Amino acid sequence: MSGDEVAYEPVSVKAILAEMKDTAELLIDLSYSAVLLGSDEVAAEVLELEAQMDVLQLRARMSLLMAARSTEDAEALAPVLGMVGAAEKISDAAGDIAKVVLEDIGLPDAMRAALPEAVETLVRATISPDSPFAGETMATLNLETETGVRAIAVRRQGDWLLNPDAETALRAGDVVLFRGPEEGILDVYRDATGGETYEPPEPPESELTDLERAVDSIVLMKDMGELAVDLAYGAVLFDSQDVAEEVVELEAEVDALQSRFEAWTLQAAGRVEDPVSLRGLVHLARSTEVISDAALEISEGVLRGLSTHPVVAEAVQESDEIIVRVAVESGSAFDGTTIGAEQVKTETGMRVIAIRRAAGSERATREGSDWVVSPSAATTLGSGDVLIAKGTRSGAERFTALAKAG
Repeated sequence: MSGDEVAYEPVSVKAILAEMKDTAELLIDLSYSAVLLGSDEVAAEVLELEAQMDVLQLRARMSLLMAARSTEDAEALAPVLGMVGAAEKISDAAGDIAKVVLEDIGLPDAMRAALPEAVETLVRATISPDSPFAGETMATLNLETETGVRAIAVRRQGDWLLNPDAETALRAGDVVLFRGPEEGILDVYRDATGGETYEPPEPPESELTDLERAVDSIVLMKDMGELAVDLAYGAVLFDSQDVAEEVVELEAEVDALQSRFEAWTLQAAGRVEDPVSLRGLVHLARSTEVISDAALEISEGVLRGLSTHPVVAEAVQESDEIIVRVAVESGSAFDGTTIGAEQVKTETGMRVIAIRRAAGSERATREGSDWVVSPSAATTLGSGDVLIAKGTRSGAERFTALAKAG
């Protein structure tokens, strides 16, 4: 953490919470991408953002302490403090993941072989003077609709712009982090750099069965941890006990995977030439498990029957990536199709993170549950389904329109 002094300032708690949410989610993206790319530069940016999060959480705690003047205030603000602490834990865990790269702790080839499938493609591109992107705003480029790719951050002369919006104009020399499907990334990277070709890292092969199982456990832990964070914010936003219970289930599954990981790693250690080379894997697993624990803390207030404080719901809605809940109407574009067939991600930039089936529906009976968590492209949609999705505000508007009839 930076040694700069932090003093109380009368700032909006809502704005701080929204920035903490955005920063925490960006940290998760960047830390795993640093591992995948083996990039010291991306890992170093993670530590810079972690220091920024330290300052944000101190300011949030000061503001919340100033706001508590009665026992009723304390009860209402306790879950908000929990969210502040959870975002800080996610930040610390991301920093620990970045240090696996920066300190050359090392990871087995099997880890980098598995991560490309678990991490949505993220690339760093420097906007060249002859790029068609130079001087254009994000609204004019309309990348999300055209390619499914989103600019998640811009570094300009050493400063980070974490929330590029429709009015943000890209300049020659900007370093932009783009995230999205690989086929879209190829085109965006070429245009951004003025003709350079993006070449994804070649996944190495591994023949160690126990090690592969350990790696598979971490990849699954990562996916479940990220989903748990998304659902936790959704539970808070919609004050939903059902969604919060899904977070509990995911956290328990991550704990179980952690136990399996430990067993397979110990078995693999006896078969590798240098067992110390597995240290990075252990660090990664521990940090990934912390992220799922933090998700549980975010939803703790909902689980215990404490109503969501209005400032929290507003902060989640005003953050960079918002969460929406929409019901599929009969005759809408989503009625009777699949997520993949409707190309939800490409067309809207939104990611469906959970579906609640209509009670007693044929789909719920067939699947044995009212909830589908982390649905795939083949997941069917139908009238009465309630979709929880995450993405940008403009994408949310298009997504909501597709769920409406007419």
